[in-house]
Amino acid sequence: MAANNSLADDDLLNRHIRFFSLQFLVTIFLSVNLLLIVTFFQKEYFYTTARYILFAVMLLSDSLLLIVSNILLIFTHFRINIQVWLCIIICVVPLLYLTVTPVTLTAMTLERYVAICMPLRHGELCSTRNTMHGILIIHGLSSVPCIAILSTIFVSASLSFYTKYWMCLVELVLLQAWQHHLRSAVYQFQFLVLCIMIVFSYIKIMKVARAASGEDKKSTKKGLRTVLLHGFQLLLCFIQMWCPFIDAAVLQVNYGLYEIVRYLNFVFFYLAPRCLSPLIYGLRDEVFYHALKNVAYLGLYKRNNM
Repeated sequence: MAANNSLADDDLLNRHIRFFSLQFLVTIFLSVNLLLIVTFFQKEYFYTTARYILFAVMLLSDSLLLIVSNILLIFTHFRINIQVWLCIIICVVPLLYLTVTPVTLTAMTLERYVAICMPLRHGELCSTRNTMHGILIIHGLSSVPCIAILSTIFVSASLSFYTKYWMCLVELVLLQAWQHHLRSAVYQFQFLVLCIMIVFSYIKIMKVARAASGEDKKSTKKGLRTVLLHGFQLLLCFIQMWCPFIDAAVLQVNYGLYEIVRYLNFVFFYLAPRCLSPLIYGLRDEVFYHALKNVAYLGLYKRNNM
């Protein structure tokens, strides 16, 4: 009996350690994102340039996704049950913004393709107005999987289903196996289309890189590395799309194991891809990096004065 109590206490302690360490990582990530967003609004050049606007959209969508996903993790950790209708409303955000990031990454890749392969038309095609239209298109395309998944719930569930109190997990809201298969098919098709676009852009930029010389060659190679990093981010995002299916399979086996797997998936496939965004545009981009340093120094200066 004492041994069982000791094991239960150890398990509870491990759950709390995982939970609070995750909250620490989430806080750091959101703080860095907030600093980058503040930097974005410091200069008119940033919010009138296509690649920085798309970068800001990705930062905001990543932050929103992380906040809502973290709320759902808190519900899971403390075993908080809510009504299904409220859970579905909350789940709209992760379902939508799960795909906003990969679609935005693809749009940023296409912007680099236009800048390097079609420099004379870059100002026209990537104007502020066209970028705003592009943001609407990004959210429109990203809403397709969300609408498809929610439609399967509305078609198959009865009215009494929405008044039940459940743990708020998308895996539990999808009642039928075919709903999970449809979700998987939509995500995989979307990923395939995005991959084709990124590979196309990479090949075109690589051809320009071979033909360029001097400063142009240096700039083109930097663009090529950026596209490669976008491709790596997209790969992590694709793995992230598989996380719910892994979670659902593990949930059928053991709830304790499910919590561990969900924690690891959250760290490696939710946090990690989004930590690359500050690296690509926050540190590798010289203009943004200098602006970021100025904002950080100004913040430290004000803090020291206080």
